[in-house]
Amino acid sequence: MVEIDSADEKEEIIRLENVSVRYSAPSERFNTFKEYAIRYLQGKVRHEVFLALHDVSLSVYKNEIFGIIGNNGAGKSTMLKLIARVLRPSSGRVWVKGRVAPLLELGAGFHPELSGRENIYLNGAMLGFTRKEMDQKFASIVEFSEVGDFIEAPLRTYSSGMWARLGFSVAIDVNPDILILDEILSVGDESFQRKCLNRIDQIIKGNATILFVSHNMALVEQMCQRAVWLDHGVVKAIGDAREVVDAYRRSQT
Repeated sequence: MVEIDSADEKEEIIRLENVSVRYSAPSERFNTFKEYAIRYLQGKVRHEVFLALHDVSLSVYKNEIFGIIGNNGAGKSTMLKLIARVLRPSSGRVWVKGRVAPLLELGAGFHPELSGRENIYLNGAMLGFTRKEMDQKFASIVEFSEVGDFIEAPLRTYSSGMWARLGFSVAIDVNPDILILDEILSVGDESFQRKCLNRIDQIIKGNATILFVSHNMALVEQMCQRAVWLDHGVVKAIGDAREVVDAYRRSQT
């Protein structure tokens, strides 16, 4: 691992200490579940263990935008799930301080047969808010999402862009301590993207921390102060975002 720079003394809000995540998968492919079950009962199913993350240690500080880069399969999503508390490490320790709002997949908890209004309240409940709290948030969520008259229509009638905009608007209204953005700034048109960036800037000014995952290296350089480059679950470099991106780009040539 290359430590490109060291952070100044700041308030630590996320810490990973020697974290590894191991997955076990069958070493051969089965065409049907019945075939797998028979081979399993016969004791003939062999499993291979692979490391999605291997001995990862890093810290993220309050009020910074921290980039996470790497090719597909590098371990980025696994790291985000650990921080969002939806996955436990196989070994090591994950410490997170404060409320986390993960935008790992916009509108992932939405139900297509429910209206936009009903889905807003449903997602609010999933995020731990009362109906009274969601009553107070509802108007601003609808205004930000720009879905307008469609708010009473079932989500199955929404375009993919409208679906994503509503998902972003619900999650962004949480005022989290930590906001996780995983390839989500491609939602909507250019005007809506600018509005998203302005809202993210407001969250940062409110002393929140943002974890930003993107394959758009120019955007990572523009938005992030520091970054980590993951490769097959291993930290290859960590530090100043521009220098980490440069190291990553050199490896791709």
